[in-house]
Amino acid sequence: MKTISLCPICLKQISAEIKEEDGKVIIEKKCPEHGHFKDIYWGDAELYKKFNKYEYIGSIEVTNTNIEKGCPYDCGLCPNHTSTTILANIDVTNRCNLNCPICFANANHTKKIYEPTFEEIKEMMKLLRNENPPCPAIQFAGGEPTVRDDLPELIKLAREMGFIHIQIATNGVKLKNLTYLKTLKEAGLSTIYLQFDGVTEKPYLISRNRNLLPTKLKVIENCRKIGFNSVVLVPTLAKGINDDQVGSLIKFAMENIDVVRSVNFQPVSFTGRIDESKRLKHRITIPDFIKLVEEQTNGEISKEDFYPVPFVVPISLFVDTWTNMTKVKLSCHQHCGAATYVFVEDGKLIPITRFFDVEGFIELLNEAKEDLISSKLGKAKAILHIAKELPKLMDKSKAPKNLKLIELIVEILKGNYDALTNFHYNTLMIGCMHFMDPYNYDVNRVKRCVIHYATPDGRIIPFCAYNTIHRKEVEEKFSIPIEEWKERLKNRDENRGNKSISDQLVV
Repeated sequence: MKTISLCPICLKQISAEIKEEDGKVIIEKKCPEHGHFKDIYWGDAELYKKFNKYEYIGSIEVTNTNIEKGCPYDCGLCPNHTSTTILANIDVTNRCNLNCPICFANANHTKKIYEPTFEEIKEMMKLLRNENPPCPAIQFAGGEPTVRDDLPELIKLAREMGFIHIQIATNGVKLKNLTYLKTLKEAGLSTIYLQFDGVTEKPYLISRNRNLLPTKLKVIENCRKIGFNSVVLVPTLAKGINDDQVGSLIKFAMENIDVVRSVNFQPVSFTGRIDESKRLKHRITIPDFIKLVEEQTNGEISKEDFYPVPFVVPISLFVDTWTNMTKVKLSCHQHCGAATYVFVEDGKLIPITRFFDVEGFIELLNEAKEDLISSKLGKAKAILHIAKELPKLMDKSKAPKNLKLIELIVEILKGNYDALTNFHYNTLMIGCMHFMDPYNYDVNRVKRCVIHYATPDGRIIPFCAYNTIHRKEVEEKFSIPIEEWKERLKNRDENRGNKSISDQLVV
């Protein structure tokens, strides 16, 4: 298959081919100036083909930029894009209280501060809510968002503006402070997206330059103390660093399921010039991750339990039809991510696929949706029909005890967000999102991205386009030297009648 990619050196558009080789899927390309590049796109050709069955290409109504240079240079969103925003990132600062070797943004390296004002962030949130359908979920990121003293106010503002899910991407250092954690919870924080690389000190010493495990454990303990029960563990997965801890991380989540909702693994991305042999040696793709899960859980979670993210789109399409309202859809590329839901009972992991025919469920929904559209069934009869058929898809002898899955599904199909929340709070999601780097870049994935960045210049930029192409440009345009930033902060505090905190804040 032909596609458009990037030269990893000059970042110019170049033609690329995605093809099968030795049971894997590779991407191969050649830059006229910098030569030939070859990398692994997907580690399992058969799984690649299986996931292709669940492709869904959506559409967008609201655009902010025109098509001029082509993908991925026109981001804004431009008319080439086909997915609305499911989760929006806003980098509220590039300051951090750590100095990790693997990081997208860090003021310690640039010697400049990128920190949009409160009003600029408000305008970015307006931009997101003006999408159709409006962006429902927002993540304050960085840098380290908790180093901003107005983070609680930003969370409150997001809630007031109609975002139904608000999370922070954090290293957790400041969340050791119980009072501060309570403040974030009271402000309306939904989820803590917690950097969590392993259950031993080794991966932290390598990736973060210090043993942060005690900090992570303290955050979990503090969340339990205040009844905050929505933490997502986010391991950056790298061969030779923590790929031997996939099973241990899932076990840790299982043991702390009263607090932890999900483990979302993110294979490390490569930047800069890296020798091909080293990349091929260290590259982890989604199928590699799935294999690690199967091996390290002794088959409790297997390859067959995972599905691509757009697998669930038919649920949204049915809800659209039933409610006569357009909902956001997880319409990303079928090779961007994979996940499964598991239940925990008596210390065992029970994937939903072991007792519920998920593929049969999707077929049932597609049929019911078509019947609604053709007026063969009214709304009430459509739901009754589904409720009648659902038990046939479920093997109660293998299901967790006292699980009211059928009732939950019926309410979810009616558009009941509380039912969807209830489902998430009774399961553990195990997922993997593989964000691209210049070596495995495929514009077909970028065009269907559902995780976007909002920027101060009024643009909405897909995740992999932002971190590969646009981040440097945006941060340079809106950054100021550290000393100038400190002076602004000092003047702001003096105007408020407060003692300046500029010299106390970690850059």
